[in-house]
Amino acid sequence: MNSVILRTAARVLLPLLVIFSIILLLRGHNVPGGGFVGGLLVASAVVLYAMAEGPRKARAIMRIDLQVLIGIGLLIGLAAGLIGVAAGEPFMAGLWFEFPAPGLGEIKVGTPLLFDIGVYVTVLAVCLHMILSLAEDA
Repeated sequence: MNSVILRTAARVLLPLLVIFSIILLLRGHNVPGGGFVGGLLVASAVVLYAMAEGPRKARAIMRIDLQVLIGIGLLIGLAAGLIGVAAGEPFMAGLWFEFPAPGLGEIKVGTPLLFDIGVYVTVLAVCLHMILSLAEDA
């Protein structure tokens, strides 16, 4: 597409949508949202960029092969489940760890967040792989 308005809007909206998707990811293990919705949102942002600039430039901003990214997301999700097994709990048991943060007190991070990150990466990569492959063939 050769629209100055679309190219400008895509360049402005891409970082904003990525930030909003990360917010959805981080709030998702406590309230509705999470990895799936966040992954769909960031994939939508990259697709908007692909519509404005072309699928090759959209693949270039990813900086990593999408098939490799799918594998990384699946491994992160598997790791979230295996942490419970390593701690003597059932597979996919939710475990929470506290880390001291100067000035903030204690920060609690759990395996549900790690699993959500795996879902986020997997959904992002699968959606983009399908959509960009179709766009390149067209």
